[in-house]
Amino acid sequence: MSDLTLILLAAGSSSRFSQDVKKQWLRIGHKPLWQFVADRLQKSNFFSHVIVVAAADEIEFMKQYASFDFVIGGASRQESLSNALSHVTTKYVLVNDIARACISQTLLEKIIEKKDSADVIVPYLQVTDTVVYENETIDRNKVKRVQTPQLSQTKILKQALETKEVFTDESSAIVAYGGSRTFILGEDDAHKLTYVHDITKLPCLTPPSKDILSGNGFDVHAFDDKGEMWLGGVKIESDFGFKAHSDGDVAIHALIDALLGAAGMGDIGMMFPDNDDAYKDIDSKELLKRVVKKIYNFGFVIINADLTIAAQTPRIGKYKLQMRKILAEILGIDSSRMNIKATTTEKLGFIGRSEGVGVIANANLKYYDWKMIEEI
Repeated sequence: MSDLTLILLAAGSSSRFSQDVKKQWLRIGHKPLWQFVADRLQKSNFFSHVIVVAAADEIEFMKQYASFDFVIGGASRQESLSNALSHVTTKYVLVNDIARACISQTLLEKIIEKKDSADVIVPYLQVTDTVVYENETIDRNKVKRVQTPQLSQTKILKQALETKEVFTDESSAIVAYGGSRTFILGEDDAHKLTYVHDITKLPCLTPPSKDILSGNGFDVHAFDDKGEMWLGGVKIESDFGFKAHSDGDVAIHALIDALLGAAGMGDIGMMFPDNDDAYKDIDSKELLKRVVKKIYNFGFVIINADLTIAAQTPRIGKYKLQMRKILAEILGIDSSRMNIKATTTEKLGFIGRSEGVGVIANANLKYYDWKMIEEI
């Protein structure tokens, strides 16, 4: 069995990427970038163990894509790495940033072949431009552009990170600790995706799938003579409201389930449990905003949504246009793509007896098309 563990760091906020989507959730076909990189490196068969470090609120969704070991990241790259290292038992560990997607088999082999030559093996690129540091021109032959992945002696790396000093890569920590470092020539294609236009420098990436992803939602709420009635984000003139843990906006709840269903993210009860006091009497528009933000962060784009509100009472015809505008603004789509329909149940069932309201919702998503960046 291999004595080498792979750690992939994917817990970053992507703040420098300057898009609604987090870069680790850019789609390559149907795969998010983090899975594409993990699968690509795992195929080399060099690793006995693969660990993916991710944000706490992303791990459950990641588990639906792959069966790697997932570890919660920290506030910094170094803290995330330390969290992962606590799960490593092999003699060697290879650490790569998920944003460095196009690592070739050749580069991997070169790094691994050198594993016993130093405490850490580091790929680098030569500098061809003139370099000026603090107004002094320095010898560019003495400057190296350090890349990942880096292969380290696990024991040494763990010890080197037992410090409050912050390092931007493993080799800096190991050298500061007194360990040895060997450099090998890296590859231009092993470019790191940091800013949005860096994506044009990653030749191994193929476009996202153009499939349309559909989801539906259904919710009902009984009437309650306490509180106000909110429906589709609009306050309805009524002598009663809904029995609910939140404000009871049954239309938004159904819409949330449709969006989550299209994205494969479970349902509203998983994301906002009705036994959690944090959501007691909360404005459902706030819940929808949180869901929409996550939808876009995770690499989806909302195409359209459609609601059918079944109610014997109240009559909602005069509110439909306002609902469309409010919900469309939250979803980030034109109001023409946020449809609202109203019907009765011809006085049949609990809805017909004016005991409550039921709503059916449908939503369609697509993947964020990062190929557009190349055309700008």
